[in-house]
Amino acid sequence: MSLPSMTAPCTRSVPDSVSPNDVTLSDIIAQTTRAKTITAGKVRDIRQVTSKLRILALNALIEAKHAGDKGAGFSVVADEVRNISGEVESLAKDLGNEIVTLESLTQSMAQQSIGARMTDLALNAIEIIDRNLYERTCDVRWWATDSALVNQAADPSPQKAAYASERLGVILDSYTVYIDLWLCDLSGNVIANGRPGKHPVMGHNVSNRLWFSRAAALKSGSDFAVADITTEPLLGHAQIATYATGVRRNGDADGELIGILGIHFDWAPQAAAITQGVRLAPDERLRTRVLLTDAQGLIIASSDGKGILSEHVRLRTEGRTSGNYTDASGTLIAFHRSPGYETYAGLGWYGIIIQKSS
Repeated sequence: MSLPSMTAPCTRSVPDSVSPNDVTLSDIIAQTTRAKTITAGKVRDIRQVTSKLRILALNALIEAKHAGDKGAGFSVVADEVRNISGEVESLAKDLGNEIVTLESLTQSMAQQSIGARMTDLALNAIEIIDRNLYERTCDVRWWATDSALVNQAADPSPQKAAYASERLGVILDSYTVYIDLWLCDLSGNVIANGRPGKHPVMGHNVSNRLWFSRAAALKSGSDFAVADITTEPLLGHAQIATYATGVRRNGDADGELIGILGIHFDWAPQAAAITQGVRLAPDERLRTRVLLTDAQGLIIASSDGKGILSEHVRLRTEGRTSGNYTDASGTLIAFHRSPGYETYAGLGWYGIIIQKSS
């Protein structure tokens, strides 16, 4: 079975002309801000000129009155100059206001576009996980029908345990995304595993593991159980996602339950490949954190490697399965809930992008 591939403020200068092939939203924002700055300077210059014109027009009117009838014509001209300077200042003020509005609209459009893109990236991250874990549900139900496992669960013996472990080892050689595979009896004792030399777990009791109790309660071999990400002491405290199902007599889906198979997905490297592989520009990557959380908001994967299984994220979803918003500090937070894949409904996990403002 094939596996999906797992794989300080910004001070960027903006050139006077930007190649159409290289234009980014940051460039548009920067150029709009630059235009606003230039326009504001020009408006200020115009207002200074019109102020001087008004003073000159006022002085001319005073001199025209002193001149009496001889200055009457000049008085008309001076008055008109004063009116024109007022109109020019009004136009300059309107232009300045329009530029401010344009910048605000550009900023808003850019933020909406960036937010939508980050939401799509959050979806992409959680979708990759869903597709990968869907295959884990297929794996565990398939391998639980292997005759070597069925025979060992039905009538355990050292010879059958060795053969069952050998079979599990062959599977592990091909499916390197797993740390180990455990066959347990109904009391929770491990009676075979795929890497007995590396992980000497046979004889240990794991009945207190959530995945075991959930699998023991399944009604059919067509069903599976899964627990949220945790660390496993018997596997060197590795981070694992364990999928489990019942081993049933004769390998029949409706057969009598005779054992439990738990397969331990090597979570940490696979999750790191996903969160670190999100397509971000170099300047974005420095101020962006990509996370996967469980349904309770516990971080189960992080692009910076921080907070895993210890930090919670409180999202403002407002009842939405996806979206984005900006918090009080100006940080953009985009999220998307697990959509599931095929028959795998997902576990209510979230893909989250947290990006500080540039």
